[in-house]
Amino acid sequence: MSEFYQPDLSVNHEDPFARDGNGKLVRRGYWLDMGDRTVVMVMTQGIGANLTNEQKRAHLADIGRVNLIDQVCVQEILAPDDE
Repeated sequence: MSEFYQPDLSVNHEDPFARDGNGKLVRRGYWLDMGDRTVVMVMTQGIGANLTNEQKRAHLADIGRVNLIDQVCVQEILAPDDE
């Protein structure tokens, strides 16, 4: 099973990443009402900016936006080994 972001619901019970006991996204309409450009902005500069790439991928797949993964997930570039 994919690792979804688990927000602290004691801080914000209306968090758009909130999931029910079965792992189903509670505020699905929030995400489905957004256009692709808005989803990219929210996930890179807004509330999703601090999520890990794995969490972003899982969330985008869950809302049917796998086509946005390359735009949202930052590629991790490793420095060359100095030998």
